[in-house]
Amino acid sequence: MTRPRSDLARLAPDGRAARQLMRSGAYNGHTAGMAPGHVQANLAILPRREADDFLRFCQRNPKPCPLLAVTEPGDPLLPALGDGLDLRSDLPRYRVWRDGDLVDEVDDIAALWRDDLVGFAIGCSFSFEEALLQAGVPLRHVAEGRNVAMYRTSLPTTPAGRFHGPMVVSMRPMKAADAIRAVQVTSRFPQVHGAPVHIGDPALIGIADLARPDFGDAVAVADDELPVFWACGVTPQSVVMAARPAFCITHAPGCMLVTDLLNHRIASF
Repeated sequence: MTRPRSDLARLAPDGRAARQLMRSGAYNGHTAGMAPGHVQANLAILPRREADDFLRFCQRNPKPCPLLAVTEPGDPLLPALGDGLDLRSDLPRYRVWRDGDLVDEVDDIAALWRDDLVGFAIGCSFSFEEALLQAGVPLRHVAEGRNVAMYRTSLPTTPAGRFHGPMVVSMRPMKAADAIRAVQVTSRFPQVHGAPVHIGDPALIGIADLARPDFGDAVAVADDELPVFWACGVTPQSVVMAARPAFCITHAPGCMLVTDLLNHRIASF
């Protein structure tokens, strides 16, 4: 059952409280609205032999994959993002991939952890959503308590080693004036995807039907609104499907790693 954003803020007022909630197994839903003011992150975990190529992939594709932090091989902790933060337990839900196929979705990955795994924390649009709301830009999926709609596109990423594939975008419908304001606001947040990559006709970026997102929940686009598209941190999941590494773990879409970093500290002025 989807909880209202205000309920999630009360349940998890900060990053530590959010992670404790996940670690206890008390919550496994989406994290939009949790820990107001705190940075959330997408997650990708790969074996060490493929980590260097994936690191280069992120460096070459900073819009969909803005890196926040990388673990040492075999170490599930990320102290740079949170005191005691443990990648094995501190997300609400994970996806497990083998040879590019999604084989499982779990609430904890302690049993799957290996000494050769490297974790990548990647910036998430939930951070700039807070800035948009503060600027008076309405977000329909937030108002309706839904996960943001996400789509695979025809926009290519820049390959690195075996890693390649199409960009995933998130979409928010907006009136024209709000879309202009959204470009101004999100341009200040390059560490969490920055400005939109496309505004308007979805067919121009290979999206056939906005009512059928590849990830997340569909929302209506009114006649006087434009669909506005941002590069999305679910892109690594699209890349995993294309590159087919033997093993990979990611977050489930919308189920993010909630950190102790503050949104206002990653804004560019």
